[in-house]
Amino acid sequence: MLLVLVQSFAPEMIATYDLVKRYGGFTAVDEVSLEVKPGEIHGFLGPNGAGKTTTIRIIAGLLKPTSGRVVVNGHDLALEPEAAKASLGFIPDRPFIYEKLTAGEFLRFHGGLYGLDGGGVGERVREMLELFELARWEHELVESFSHGMKQRLVMSAAFLHRPRAVLVDEPMVGLDPRGARLIKDVFRRMAERGVAILMSTHTLEVAEEMCDRISIILKGRIIASGTVADLRALAGSHDDQLTAVFLKLTGGSALQEIDEIV
Repeated sequence: MLLVLVQSFAPEMIATYDLVKRYGGFTAVDEVSLEVKPGEIHGFLGPNGAGKTTTIRIIAGLLKPTSGRVVVNGHDLALEPEAAKASLGFIPDRPFIYEKLTAGEFLRFHGGLYGLDGGGVGERVREMLELFELARWEHELVESFSHGMKQRLVMSAAFLHRPRAVLVDEPMVGLDPRGARLIKDVFRRMAERGVAILMSTHTLEVAEEMCDRISIILKGRIIASGTVADLRALAGSHDDQLTAVFLKLTGGSALQEIDEIV
């Protein structure tokens, strides 16, 4: 049974209703319902294979659910896919980039997919490159970029069209401490502007530092949702670290799978 300790009646920017995804006899996502409100950074935690990435790809429109609904900015993804996706930015765990393009060309191409054109797109591209500290490499081929620079470029693309909601799958993978700090600051700034962010992560330190609320998924089902304090109370734990709370709520099943706080 899902235990939710915090309820709010503000309109949600991302909402799922009883999402189910089956592969033959295997149920990867099992009646997942969650909501992310404007200005909220919502952490999505769970051990490997729990259903995090599958759920995020369903919300992004990359996978079709077996049943259930996804609503983004008031638009049902199944009924109004273009309107829903126009409000959404997506940062996958393994992004694909056209490496023979320059950073500026890649962002302009991405902007074109969202209908951004004219003189304003160039200004927006430069604004994003500046925000993610890539401006000096605007005219450099992406193939020359480090992994961390490519990650930041993909994030630039995700925010380029001013989405109202953003999905992020493992945002800190491969980033050095400076890059990770930059991304945390950018995400918090975007949230302050009303952007809803649903962020899947294995790194509990990141979730504890950044997230307003957290949902924990285990074997395809959300087993708890609330603030860190709520989850600590639910677990009956007095430990200050989210790691101990997470392991208690998941029965310790993820002990060998999650990334420990570093």
